[in-house]
This record gives sequence, structure tokens and C-alpha cells, in this order.
Amino acid sequence: MTLSEATPELDFPEEIERNDRAFLGHPKGLGYLSFVEGCERFSYYSMQTLLVLYMVKYLLLPENIGKVVGLSWLRGWHYSGLEGQPLASAIFGDYTSLVYLTPILGGIVADRWLGRKATLIAGAVVMSLGHFLMAFEGMFLLALVSLVVGVGLFKGNIASQVGELYKPGDLRRAMAFQIFYIAINVSVIAAPLIAGTLGEKVGWHYGFGTAGIVMVLGLIIYLKAGHWLPADNRAAKGEKAPKIRLSRSDWPRLGALAVLVPVLAVAMMSNQEIFNAYLVWADDKFQLTFFGDTLPTSWMITVDATLSFSMLVVVAAFWKWYSARTGREPDELGKMIIGSVFSMMGGMCLVIAAATAGNAKIGLFWPVMFHFFNSIGFAHIMPVSLALFTKVAPRALNATVVGIYYLAFFGANKVVGEVGGWYSSMDTVSFWLLHVGSAAVGLIAFAAFKIALGKTLAGEPAPA
Repeated sequence: MTLSEATPELDFPEEIERNDRAFLGHPKGLGYLSFVEGCERFSYYSMQTLLVLYMVKYLLLPENIGKVVGLSWLRGWHYSGLEGQPLASAIFGDYTSLVYLTPILGGIVADRWLGRKATLIAGAVVMSLGHFLMAFEGMFLLALVSLVVGVGLFKGNIASQVGELYKPGDLRRAMAFQIFYIAINVSVIAAPLIAGTLGEKVGWHYGFGTAGIVMVLGLIIYLKAGHWLPADNRAAKGEKAPKIRLSRSDWPRLGALAVLVPVLAVAMMSNQEIFNAYLVWADDKFQLTFFGDTLPTSWMITVDATLSFSMLVVVAAFWKWYSARTGREPDELGKMIIGSVFSMMGGMCLVIAAATAGNAKIGLFWPVMFHFFNSIGFAHIMPVSLALFTKVAPRALNATVVGIYYLAFFGANKVVGEVGGWYSSMDTVSFWLLHVGSAAVGLIAFAAFKIALGKTLAGEPAPA
């Protein structure tokens, strides 16, 4: 799931009406940006949902794999010895991890050369091209490269525009990002139901094509919304950035955050595996046939997205109630420890399902319980860890530190790409116990951080 990014305070663009409240009490531009981001996230999560199933059930079968231009060379160089599900898992891991690296380059392109709007438009065009290239088996690798580049140009260059819709000190800004985030979550829920169903039930290319059409729709809306959007950042191109000065107390904080990145990557493993080997297991073993009709496997992603969104709301409400009742509340690391416990509980649900099923199909009780507990864990780890990074980061490096935070997603997806390939060769119970162990590593590491570095990570740095 995507979390909102920290944005700098910039001068309010004159061409936007300062008191615009046409969209739910917010500027009309927020409605446009939320819809466009929803289209982009729909296209991305359509790929997330379909990619592994498409490769395992169609593209990487012996009669089709030879059609993919460049794959035989790539297998000899990078995927040596891999085939079938392990190969699909590795390709998926590389694709989803690179998606969290290229936005850094997209930010550089926007800030130094093209400007934010032109970079975003270029990203939308390249992403749309990538989705439509998925209709041709031979262009599969080029399609993935296009999608990785497109997301990199797009991601970040839209979120930064949300904050600039508001004057400095406008209290509506925090709620604006919540509305923006709701649009993202609606897309995550809808993508498996629409693109996933079309891909599995009608034809893989229909699912990918739908993602492309929705992305083109988002681009058209963005182009039509020009008057209601913030001014571009190209005017600042020639300005000299102020020299960054760090205090002595900043360095231990930055060091602690750097160590926390790989720990988060390991702790996220179960959550990121949902789009990889978990879907292959679900497609093969879950009881998805009801009254003679088999549900698309991709609908399990909708179950997860719905519970994740619900638990974010429930967990936030619970801690607000608990704090009002008791006058205290766990700090960020305390909540991340609690989240790790729930992640372990979720993983154990998959272990129980695998251990008790035998050769029979697995009912949905244990998988749904996995998504329930894992979603509670997600709500205690993902947004809380981002809040910790933005709180601890030196003010002059806040945006850079947020970029460093997303390297945890790069690491998590890269690990999942490797570990997910073990599904075909490992005992299923042991495979899911491994994921319980990854959550346990997070639990131990977060507890160690709290004991050893609690004071270092407490409080906030002085203003830059």
C-alpha cells in the first residue's frame, strides 16, 4: 500500500483561488489529483495482482516462454537455473523492488530538468504504453521496463502537488492527504475485482488492457485539470539550494534510521509475499468454488486491501480512545513491537492451514484470519514507521529521509522475489514458518532498538 510523502512548504501558487472549497471543502485540484492518483494505483495494483498468476499459468509455460524477446539471454545472465514458479517469483521481485528505486530518479528529473508536471505526464504515457505492451507476449520484458520507468517518473511528483494546494498554515492540509489516501485504497480494493476478474475469467490481456485504459483516463483528467493545479517547480530550477547543516545529535539519529531500513524490509516479508507465492498457493490449494462457480484467485487481494483499510481506521480509533482513557499511548517502536506480534499471529494462521489441509482444499477461514491479523500488524508497522522516520529526520533532510524509508520496500520486495521462489521446493508448512520467523526477527529487532536507542529516537530534532 502507498503512504503519503512529506512535502516542503512552498509559496502558494497565485493562479489557484486561495479560498477554493469546491471539493468536499477543499480545493477542486485535490479532487483531480486524488482521481488521477487513484487511476495510477489501479493500474499498478492490477499488475501486482495479475503478474505472478499470468507468468505461472501462461507466459512461462514451455509452449509460450520462447516467445518472450530477451528472456533466454536474461535467464542465462541473471536467472540462471530458474524456471516455472521460482522464475516468476524472481521476475516479480525485481519488478516490484525497482518500482521503489526509480522514483528517486523521477524526482531528480523533475527538479533539475523537466519540472514536475511534464515529468508526471511523461510517466503516465510510459506507464500506459507498458500496460498495452503486455498484450504481446514477446514485449513482456519491455513492458515491465516501461512500467518501472513510468512509475518512477509519476510517483512522488503527484503527491507533492497535494500539499501545495494550500497556503502555509492551512489546517485542511492534513485532511487532504487522508482524502488522497482514501482514493488510493479504493483503487487497491477495486483493481483485483475488475482487472483481476477480467484477466483470470476472460483473458489475461483484458486485465492488463483495462489497467492501461484506466491509466490513460487518469492522464486525460490530469491534462484537463491544469488550471486547478499548483504551479510547476521549474521556476526554482536555477536557484541555489541552501547548504545543509547537521548538528552533532543528528548523526546518531540518521545512523539508527539507516539500520532500521533492513530490519523493516525483513519485518515486511509476510505482507509483501501476499502478491507473490501466496497467490500461487491460493490458486492451487484454496477452496474458491461456491455453488458451482469458482471465484478469481485475485479476489484474495481485495479481501486483504479491504481489511487493511478497515484496520488502519480501527487501530487509529483504538489508540485515540485508549489515550483519552488512560492518558498514555505506546511510542512508535512500542506500536511496531505490537504489530510484529500480530504479523506472527497472521503467519501462524497460514502454517495451521497448510498443516491441517493434507491433500484437501483449504477453506477460507484460516486465510481470512491471516489477512485480519496481518492487517492489524500492517497498521501498527507501516504508517507508524513512516511517522518515526519523518519525526526523527533532521528538518533539512526530511524529504531525503522519506526516500531512504522507501528503500525498505525495495529490500522487502527483493527478498520476497528470492524467498518466494523457494515455495516450489520447500515443504509448505516450513515455507510459512519462515515468514513467521521474519516477523519474529522484526519483533526482536524493534525491542532491541527500543532498549538501546529509545532515547536517541525519542523527541524531535531542532528546527533547521
